[in-house]
Amino acid sequence: MRIAQVSPLVEAVPPHRYGGTERVVSYLTEELVSLGHDVTLFASGDSVTAAELVPACERALRLGQPRADHFPAHLLMLEKVIQRRSCFDVIHFHIDYIHYPWARRAPAATLTTLHGRLDLPELEPLYREFDDLPMVSISNAQRIPLPSQNWLGTVYHGLPETLLPFTPAPGTYLAFLGRLSPEKRADRAIEIARRTGIPLKIAGKVDRADREYFEDVVAPLLRENPMVEYVGEINQTQKAGFLGGALALLFPIDWPEPFGLVLIESLACGTPVVAFSHGSVPEIIDDGLTGFLVDDVASAVKAVERITLIDRESCRRVFEKRFSARRMANAYLALYGALPRSRSAESRPSLDPVT
Repeated sequence: MRIAQVSPLVEAVPPHRYGGTERVVSYLTEELVSLGHDVTLFASGDSVTAAELVPACERALRLGQPRADHFPAHLLMLEKVIQRRSCFDVIHFHIDYIHYPWARRAPAATLTTLHGRLDLPELEPLYREFDDLPMVSISNAQRIPLPSQNWLGTVYHGLPETLLPFTPAPGTYLAFLGRLSPEKRADRAIEIARRTGIPLKIAGKVDRADREYFEDVVAPLLRENPMVEYVGEINQTQKAGFLGGALALLFPIDWPEPFGLVLIESLACGTPVVAFSHGSVPEIIDDGLTGFLVDDVASAVKAVERITLIDRESCRRVFEKRFSARRMANAYLALYGALPRSRSAESRPSLDPVT
């Protein structure tokens, strides 16, 4: 099958450090190539892939000018996709909704995976207008705000099975890995560690939008709690030791998480998770098997105290069964096969203005 993968340009594919969507696009692209498919990746020029790379910009946009507008680069990439549309059996978009007007009229088969939250009120009229386009959710919880969309299915993220090695012995510290943003609640993680008396290591990036939260909330807590170490942003290579060496991963979120890639990264290492039960979390973490689901800091503290009851080998087995890159790729291939290969001119909305 001739497949185009269209990635966001904020990070390289795979990202040099932090990056969720682009990392998933990388895992999917490489797995499809390994399965023998002809894959073309539209991404930043510093991406690394076994597929054919069509660069839309020289390097990942996050590495460029601090306040640069990202829209022109994405629009240029879309034009490159359109120019080569006849080369593909299916075009798989991961760029939110910028391509929707064209995709509705496209002669090629298109599919869109939505990677973000969908409960924002300003999104509702947009998705209502484009409710005919075939879409994929990354969890069942993600699609709840938009039940009438043309959902073809839910495909959970997956990782290569060799990416993160299994660590059988539990570590001596708690881990927090993710954006240091208000909705990820690193401050909760610090409070949990303080109450349990177990050291905490925090790894993650601080976006410009989250700088105030970090400086006003997190930084003072770091100064007050010497048992908490902020190690900064880490890359993929460093994740194995960081997650595998932990007693447990803390995931104290305060928002409807669409998926939570770090959850399955932790399970791949054999490290159980203590997570607040929001959004997709109950779909990813099996309470009592791969970790504990909690509703507040007090119950999180009790869960940490019981975390050694969780079998680390069970965490790894669940990862291999449910969250491998091969399983993810096969799930998408099934959806690609269900798409019509083309749409007739009569079925595509006209570009003529409405009078």
